[in-house]
Amino acid sequence: MKRKYIPYIILLLLICWHTVLYAQDRFPRPEFESGYVYPTDQLALQRAQGWQYVDVAVLILALSAAVWLAIYKRSREGLVWLSVFSLAYFGFYREGCICAVGSVQNVALALFNNGYSIPLTALLFFIIPLLFALAFGRVFCAGVCPLGAIQELTGFIPVKLPKPVESIMAAVPFIYLTAAVLFAATGNQFIICRYDPFVGIFRLNATYTMIIFGALLLLAGIFINRPYCRYLCPYGVLLSIFSRFAGKHLSITPAECTECRLCEEACPYDAILPSISIISSENPGKARKRFIIYLLLIPFFTAAGALVFYNLAPSLASINRDVRLAKEIRNEKVTGVEAVSKAAVAFKEAGKTEKELFAGEMKIIERFRKASPWAGAFLGLSLGISLVSLTTKRSRIGYKPHQGKCYSCGRCFKYCPVEVKN
Repeated sequence: MKRKYIPYIILLLLICWHTVLYAQDRFPRPEFESGYVYPTDQLALQRAQGWQYVDVAVLILALSAAVWLAIYKRSREGLVWLSVFSLAYFGFYREGCICAVGSVQNVALALFNNGYSIPLTALLFFIIPLLFALAFGRVFCAGVCPLGAIQELTGFIPVKLPKPVESIMAAVPFIYLTAAVLFAATGNQFIICRYDPFVGIFRLNATYTMIIFGALLLLAGIFINRPYCRYLCPYGVLLSIFSRFAGKHLSITPAECTECRLCEEACPYDAILPSISIISSENPGKARKRFIIYLLLIPFFTAAGALVFYNLAPSLASINRDVRLAKEIRNEKVTGVEAVSKAAVAFKEAGKTEKELFAGEMKIIERFRKASPWAGAFLGLSLGISLVSLTTKRSRIGYKPHQGKCYSCGRCFKYCPVEVKN
């Protein structure tokens, strides 16, 4: 058996073993006729504080190992094994919680709500990967994030998407991040956790729709590497921004690039920047003019985004169940059709007045009106900066990774003849 297949066999065993453990609990408990009484506490106790700090220590050690393997050791095989470990520990053992991806919501809730105190471990899981990204690039994505690890281990036949499709899909994580921060900051839902496609696989207790969603992503990931990381992950937006300023980053070649172009198609994420010497040069006058136009459009996009989201506030507030209930009760009064949903029935049985319900609805909508413009401004600003970045070209010699898009996975190592010689 070839060694390269061993990590994938381990992945299969992890999934199968987790399924067996789940199956042990899914059958009805036996009936006792001896007067046996089940204990009242049937839920597992919350993980002790000390063990939570063990998770933080494991995170730091795993990130440090990723730095060594990606930048100094330059070992793709080592990164794969690290992915297996992270998937086993942070994924199946810790069941995907707590994770850096979901911690975005804890931070947003803490920043905009005085009544919420963020757990220190959640804050550390949010900050530490960003600090490593600022220093060494996206090593968290390389082999530490369990969501990325499970996808990396299933990427067998990488296929590149057309660049226009790639560009459009790359905007989705910004929208997802904006929505996640907005809904968390207004005290409504943690949509990242609720719609996480892989936590259902880690725990085997999610809705069938989410398990199917995760399975479909893994199937798509056979051809389109890391679909969740590239086209959905909100935390990836922050990692990409921090990684652009990394002091030290993974390099494609361990020595001076010979510009052989063998690595040109190696990266499934289109994160390899070619040498500036082979790029067709655009007329400097036209490039400068386009740069100025895009730069002047940034304030317009920012203001437009803020205005659009301000007007969308009542619709966005519908994510709150009290707002939906108020609309249902109001619709009952207007149309005469009785509201029969569980929430409406419970509201009528509780004896609360419609005045209280509608007053609460207006408070929630008002909160969204205050927060939504900031969300829209962020999206508009991001769009403007993205357009400006398309008009700027830095002088570079040899092939280099795009520090924002590169996942530090090491797939490009084996394509470099300089690497082979060493």
